[in-house]
Amino acid sequence: MITRSRLLAVATIALAGVLTLLKVPLASSQGITLFAAFVPGELPAAVPDSPVWQRTTAVEVPLSAQQMTVPRLTRGTIQSVRARVLHNGAQLALLVEWADDSQDDEMVRIQDFRDSVAVQFPLVEGQPFFCMGQAGGNVNIWQWKADWQADIAARQDMDTVYPDMYVDLYPFTDPSLGALAGPGDYTDPNYLPALASGNLLASITRTSPVEDLVAGGFGTLTSQPEDGQNVSGFGSWEDGRWQVIFVRDLSSQEEHDAVFVSDQVYPIAFAVWDGSNGERDGQKSTSQWLSLQFEPAVAERPAKAQPALAAASKEPFIFVLAPMAATLVLLALAVGGVYVVGSLMARKR
Repeated sequence: MITRSRLLAVATIALAGVLTLLKVPLASSQGITLFAAFVPGELPAAVPDSPVWQRTTAVEVPLSAQQMTVPRLTRGTIQSVRARVLHNGAQLALLVEWADDSQDDEMVRIQDFRDSVAVQFPLVEGQPFFCMGQAGGNVNIWQWKADWQADIAARQDMDTVYPDMYVDLYPFTDPSLGALAGPGDYTDPNYLPALASGNLLASITRTSPVEDLVAGGFGTLTSQPEDGQNVSGFGSWEDGRWQVIFVRDLSSQEEHDAVFVSDQVYPIAFAVWDGSNGERDGQKSTSQWLSLQFEPAVAERPAKAQPALAAASKEPFIFVLAPMAATLVLLALAVGGVYVVGSLMARKR
């Protein structure tokens, strides 16, 4: 005998099948969006505690240990970073903060590893693989390095770590300099091939603690030419916390640079290395792709906090509310149909 409860069960199963075929989710999660607030005037390029940062909401970005390829990270110590973004119509400034008990900013000895943070942008439409892109899907990476930040204040070398060391002579330099000889004192650059080839790792002086790179998959990370290193930055460690700022023009003429337009949305991802945990190369903690949404540039705007998600964005409605509303309508129709059929059958009996 067909009862009303059985009809309801059949209708529910049928509805679930229809929703599955139409790929309509019963629930949908909202992705994380960073909101780049517009602020007129100069950006706080080297002031992490500037009140200007409060004009946009900080977003907590979860991280997980990189397990996709060797060298894998068994256990990550940095679980998340907090990020804020500002722009003034010409430049963007990105502030990244995270907790770290140790300040690892030396890379002189082979057993030393640095603290570092990187931000990544696709150079193609859509979202390539979030770990350094893929073949045919290059990404632009900005990597801030704690030891490069320390080098700007005072270049580190062996005598920095071992101040009591003694060297009779550095070959191929002025003998009178002795242990005071540095890379710039070599008379023949052939004996410093990394420096002579323009390798940024061997640079004597640094103008920025950020390296501008491009990648198209694992093992393809490549530094951009020295004249194309156009990302500046600043980082400071205090009371167990790093605060790092990236600054770059929104536009760029470089082939492998991400380009940003006000009032647009771009994918963005993060990676962090903890030097005291022995992290380097692929041993890092990474995020998935997030959205970076730029507020339109205007001449004047009140200095008030902006929401982390753009109020005008239609994405939440399209991808969350619309499927939910469609599901509720179909469910209501199914229940109503079952009720009508059950009533008709009851009358016939």
